[in-house]
Amino acid sequence: MKGVYLAYDHGMEHGPTDFNDRNVSPAYILDIAKRAEVDAIILLKGIARKYYVKDTGIPLILKLNQKTRLYDGEPIATQVCSVKEAIDMGASAVGYTVYLGSRYEHIMLREFGRIEEDAHKYGLPIVMWSYARGKSIKDDEAPEIIAYAARAAMEMGADVVKVKYPSDDSNLGWVVKSADTTKVFLAGGKALDDQNLESRAKKAIDAGFSGLAVGRNIFQSEDPVARIKVLKEIVGSV
Repeated sequence: MKGVYLAYDHGMEHGPTDFNDRNVSPAYILDIAKRAEVDAIILLKGIARKYYVKDTGIPLILKLNQKTRLYDGEPIATQVCSVKEAIDMGASAVGYTVYLGSRYEHIMLREFGRIEEDAHKYGLPIVMWSYARGKSIKDDEAPEIIAYAARAAMEMGADVVKVKYPSDDSNLGWVVKSADTTKVFLAGGKALDDQNLESRAKKAIDAGFSGLAVGRNIFQSEDPVARIKVLKEIVGSV
C-alpha cells in the first residue's frame, strides 16, 4: 500500500488562506491529481460530491470529521459524514483525525471506534490522522510523541496512520515498528522547499514508511504535477 496521496482538506480547517486564485478551485486540484496519477486524493464531502468522478481512476479517501480554526480552545474535530455517505460518493477509504492529548480526545476516540467498525463492515480501509495537540502536549513533534501517535492508531484498528515528521529523525524506524502492521504515511505539514521535502521523504521511506499524504507542499508549488512525480519515484509507487 505504498503511495503519494494528494490532500485537499484544508479549506474547512484553515479557511481560504492556504489558497491562491488557481488552487482555490477544486477543479484545478482534481486536474492535478489526474495528470500526476496520484495514488489517492483526500477530500471532504462537499467537494467530493460536486467534483469527484470515480471513472478518472483516482481513489478517493473521504475525510469524515473536521473543525474550523475559529474556535480558540482545546482541539476537537467531530464527525460530519457517515461511512455510507462516503461509499455512495465512491470512496475507496475513509479518514478521521484524532487529536491525542486534547481534553476532548475521548470523544474523538469513541467516534473513531464506531467509524472503524462501520468501515471494516463495508470492506473499506480507514486512515487515522494521528496528531498530538492540546495544552498538555509540550512538543507535538517530539520523536516519542510521534511514535505514540502511530501506536495509538494501530491499537484503534486503523489500516493507515498519518503522522508528522519528528523533530529528531535519528530513529524513524521506531515509528514504523510502533505502528506494527498499520501503514505509516508522512504528513506534508508546513511549507518546505523541494530539497527539504524530498530529503524528508527519502529518510521516511528508507525507514519503512509506506508513503506521503501531502497538500500545501504540492498545490502551492509552481509545478504540482512535477513535484508529485518526483515524490512518487522516491516512494516507489510509479
